[in-house]
Amino acid sequence: MTIKVFQVATGNVGSEMIKRMADQPDLELVGVHCYSPDKVGKDAGELAGLAPNGVIATGTIDKIIAAKPDVLTFHGVFPDEDLYVKVLEAGINIVTTADWITGWHRDRNHPHPSGKPVSQLLQEACEKGGSTFYGTGMNPGLNQILGVVCSADVAEIENVTTIESVDVSCHHSKDTWIEVGYGQPVDDPEIPGKLEKYTRVFADSVYMMADCFDLTLDEVKFSYELGACTKDVDLGWYKLPKGSLGGNYIKYQGIVDGVPRVETHLEWQMTPHTDPSWDIKGCYITQIKGDPNIYNKHM
Repeated sequence: MTIKVFQVATGNVGSEMIKRMADQPDLELVGVHCYSPDKVGKDAGELAGLAPNGVIATGTIDKIIAAKPDVLTFHGVFPDEDLYVKVLEAGINIVTTADWITGWHRDRNHPHPSGKPVSQLLQEACEKGGSTFYGTGMNPGLNQILGVVCSADVAEIENVTTIESVDVSCHHSKDTWIEVGYGQPVDDPEIPGKLEKYTRVFADSVYMMADCFDLTLDEVKFSYELGACTKDVDLGWYKLPKGSLGGNYIKYQGIVDGVPRVETHLEWQMTPHTDPSWDIKGCYITQIKGDPNIYNKHM
């Protein structure tokens, strides 16, 4: 059985997905939706850096629905809830990597104009169309699922922590990193708020793990350390002045009775020339405190 896929966006993740689908005989790319007018009308293969594949990029929701795909894969930077609702109501399933795991973060921090929680809107759309909605990604998403899986043979679990320890300079999205605070003076009082706003979806992943372990959290705490560039850094696509934010260590901790039980940490480095600096492993890590203790690295 061939699964018909209609994809939204052709950025870093979207282009990679088009390349991967070309090698999967059970997946058929039937359409691509782009938000940039200059991409509409172009061949999806060429947009992804491949040979032309005959799939022409479009720019309207009607084109998505008319193609009658089995699933819409959404790889924009941020969600498009109105698109989601129309597509789900049409009976088309959605898989997205855009800022969504459980919906807690979007409901709390991004009110919908309708006044309803976004998660409620999507649930109603799924019920109307008989469709499904799945938010995922490497992190948040699969990283925390790996954490849960690694706990299978552990008794008396005290704490489960998942860590993303990566050099983020490969993500050439200047506008995104400006929004996060990278390149600003490390003592700029706006940075903590920017970091939390941009990474709040990782709290979703803490709630997801808590749900898997049948834990009721009292709260999810956000904390951070900032690494200041020790010299001017030119990444080729972005410049970080000396004294600006060049790395961070963020924690989202799920607390029960004052004790951290499930956690997600973000150990990010744009350059190794920061103070403080961290030992970047270039992988995803699961640490479980229990009987036995577990330390797992996913490269």
